[in-house]
Amino acid sequence: MNGTVIFDPLLPWPALWALAALTVLVVALALWRGLPGWWLRALAGLALLAGLANPALRREERQPLSDIVIAVVDESASQTLSNRAEQTEAALEALQGRIAARENTELRVVRLGDAPEDGGTRLMTALSEALAEEPAGRVAGIVMLTDGRLHDAARAPDLPAPAHVLLSGRDSDWDRRVVVRNAPAFAILGEEVELTLRVEDSGAAPRSAGPVPLTIAIDGGEPMRFEVPLGRDIRLPVALPHGGMNVLQFATPEIEGELTARNNESVVQINGVRDRLRVLLVSGEPYAGERTWRNLLKSDPSVDLVHFTILRPPEKQDGVPVEELSLIAFPTRELFIEKIDEFDLIVFDRYRRRGILPSDYFANVARYVEEGGAVLVTAGPEYAGADSIFRSPLGFVLPGMPSARVVERAFRPELTELGARHPVTSGLADPWLEAGADPLTPDWGRWFRQIEIEPTQSATIALTGPGERPLLALDRVGEGRVALLASDQVWLWGRGYDGGGPQLDLLRRLAHWMMKEPELEEEALWAEPSGLVMRIVRRSLADEVGPVTVTAPDGSETEVELEEVEPGRFEALWGAPRMGLYRLSEGEQEAVIALGPAAPREFEDTIASAVALEDTVSEARGGIVAMEDGLPALRDVRPGRPAAGRGWIGLTPRGAYRTLDLTVIPLVPAWALLLLAAALMLGAWLREARR
Repeated sequence: MNGTVIFDPLLPWPALWALAALTVLVVALALWRGLPGWWLRALAGLALLAGLANPALRREERQPLSDIVIAVVDESASQTLSNRAEQTEAALEALQGRIAARENTELRVVRLGDAPEDGGTRLMTALSEALAEEPAGRVAGIVMLTDGRLHDAARAPDLPAPAHVLLSGRDSDWDRRVVVRNAPAFAILGEEVELTLRVEDSGAAPRSAGPVPLTIAIDGGEPMRFEVPLGRDIRLPVALPHGGMNVLQFATPEIEGELTARNNESVVQINGVRDRLRVLLVSGEPYAGERTWRNLLKSDPSVDLVHFTILRPPEKQDGVPVEELSLIAFPTRELFIEKIDEFDLIVFDRYRRRGILPSDYFANVARYVEEGGAVLVTAGPEYAGADSIFRSPLGFVLPGMPSARVVERAFRPELTELGARHPVTSGLADPWLEAGADPLTPDWGRWFRQIEIEPTQSATIALTGPGERPLLALDRVGEGRVALLASDQVWLWGRGYDGGGPQLDLLRRLAHWMMKEPELEEEALWAEPSGLVMRIVRRSLADEVGPVTVTAPDGSETEVELEEVEPGRFEALWGAPRMGLYRLSEGEQEAVIALGPAAPREFEDTIASAVALEDTVSEARGGIVAMEDGLPALRDVRPGRPAAGRGWIGLTPRGAYRTLDLTVIPLVPAWALLLLAAALMLGAWLREARR
């Protein structure tokens, strides 16, 4: 039971203060005039003011509430190193015993593990959530049991009580790690990028004056071994071996006595891209669709285009003096002999042999293809004639032999079974298909001319024309690629004639497939990560593919069955058990993928340290104590006073309570004080009247 005097004035407080001032003035006037009843007048005024103030006794029945101590226990991955977990549990048990021995005090234990998606230790987030669930007026103290390696120090909340850190770990702990300081997301093929890496020791590491071993592996291949200095930055020039994702793995062997080997390796993923794709476009003669290829290639910022159109063949004789011509001579030797290997793609658009390019030049183009180049031929009626470029040494690498017949009638291009699966043409028909329609016969706009060809045995036919005649033939020759579009009327799609068609997508994919872009390979295997889940994708021209073998970082293997989600594309979702480098294989296809960093965030810095918590603890007037020194004593401290000292940490008793019942009793009725005031005024008048 608790009682206090309160006032419930009958008039506003300003009015009471005005009456009090008037009473003082009246009493002072009576005293100045020497009236003997001045003191009775003063008592009367006081009684009147007390009655108007209406004093009362408030009695509360209170239930004391216990103080709360919040213990935040760090159970993240770094706390599993050495004997930190045992240290933390022992310290928590001791703290629970000390709190249980205190009167009117409760302990709230909050445990936290690793944040999702390699988010590290979010200690302050857990503390904020714990404080939000407790009344701030009951929190007497906060104790954090951790190794100090948190990753959200900036989210520290305002603390209502002293905060302390019980730091796990030992003074003798040490660790070795590999650190990659700069790693670009992409690099230009053929150009070196410089990585800066470092092998360093931290903590109480033994002295090592000599170099340490370091291995470097690309795409999970055979590691290359080097000796590097310890504790010094190393600049490593790297030239990516192929386009697409390149996975580089750096590792140093585990040393006896170090905390963990999880940070002894680092994985870097760099996407290899081409700087500029150089294309040579040779147009044999002007026609309605001549600018189709030029406009397409010029619109691609990654393409450097060199375009020549044969406007004046050697046999043309019109009497115009040569010195008066403004035409540029065709630099045949420079293009087809000296600089041919600088081009990624050569396009012959309705080109016919006119004696401009000797047979030796065509033979050099064929060699260029076999050694890794690419040639695309867009055929018109000239391809079926006697001056066709097929009847040159280049014909030995082209995927289709002309029959000398030109089919001139309306037709709609159609997909073949392989065309529906090939990355150049797969999915092109989707916007032109109605529900239930045959996916191989989309409602594309009509063409009116096709050159009849006989494809080679190794050619892939992606599109057909009337009578299932091959319209688009693709082939690989040696290290290079060739393609033949047996019609010169693809430009009709671009003009929107008869509904149009996917001209832009078809030609762009065709050009980039010939220039060996990784995303357009017919046979490919890759994985798309999302956290610890990977989407395994296998693209193939075959009707079926086998299971993909996934090799985990520890060497264990898992077979994953794939399902065909669209023609030529097989997929499966697979959850990995842990972060690290995984190898995928199916038949001759292999891929490497890193899920998360090779060294998760929890293992970047492994030596216990409370540096990140010093500001938070200092502001809360708390202390930092190493667990290996034992649990300090608990003392009571007043708010705002230092709460830590040698061998002790402090808690602030809050004295919180809950009100169960409340009663208010007037001390004196107002009418009684009014009568008393009247009696005193009467007494003052009678005393002064007798004088």
